[in-house]
Amino acid sequence: MLFHRITDWDDAYANGGNIPRGDAWPGAWVEPARAYRERLAAEGRAKIDLAYGEGARNRFDLFLPKATPKGLVVFVHGGYWQALDKSYWSHLAAGSVENGYAVAMPGYTLCPEARIGDIVQEIAAAISDAAGEIDGPVHLTGHSAGGHLVTRMVAEASPLPEAVRARVRTVVSISGVHDLRPLLGTGLNIKLRLTPEEAAAESPALMLPGKDTRLFCWVGGNERAEFLRQNALMASLWLGLGAETGAHVEPDRHHFNVVDGLADPQHPLTLTLLS
Repeated sequence: MLFHRITDWDDAYANGGNIPRGDAWPGAWVEPARAYRERLAAEGRAKIDLAYGEGARNRFDLFLPKATPKGLVVFVHGGYWQALDKSYWSHLAAGSVENGYAVAMPGYTLCPEARIGDIVQEIAAAISDAAGEIDGPVHLTGHSAGGHLVTRMVAEASPLPEAVRARVRTVVSISGVHDLRPLLGTGLNIKLRLTPEEAAAESPALMLPGKDTRLFCWVGGNERAEFLRQNALMASLWLGLGAETGAHVEPDRHHFNVVDGLADPQHPLTLTLLS
């Protein structure tokens, strides 16, 4: 029997440096995202920078299918709550849009200007405003920090208004960080400014799932062991607390290309989200 201990928490959560040619991201997303945005805008199917709050980043982009939307998908971006913005991910709306759904992609105030608890409230406001634009069921997905944020929306202590929460059907957390306490021991926390109390209070893994929660946790097979652990942990914990959960490890995918399936209308990741 082997015992294991993590001695370098920064390395445990470091992605780019542990991926071959990892420095290609996030730049690799810029051109496909721009091209998709411009194409849908030219077709009159993109609404850019819709305000949901007073902050400079309190804006969301809304991409529309050709016919009346079947419902709404919301994608929340990652970047460890302290980097990137909504513009990097526009092309990932394609899979859901081609299946007939509208897709909202919100921005949010980054740490250290905001705390994670503040970002949780902003994402709830963004989802609520987007749901006001589009009728029908709501499906939520997010990557990395975004995986944490969408999972947080369906915890028992959800920040969503009751009427909006009742419309949420499926949540897919992609490479989500669901227990924030390990981040206390990383350099990431210089900007996150997490205290032990806030890390516990904003960790979905330490919460009960809300009523009728349907959560699927998706991760790449080539990701850091901590992301694999967090993925399995979240699905297992909430399954034991009465939620409907699933978990999948996608072979030959790392932390950056694991989201690519969302651009494909027939990819299992997209079909799981819309199920």
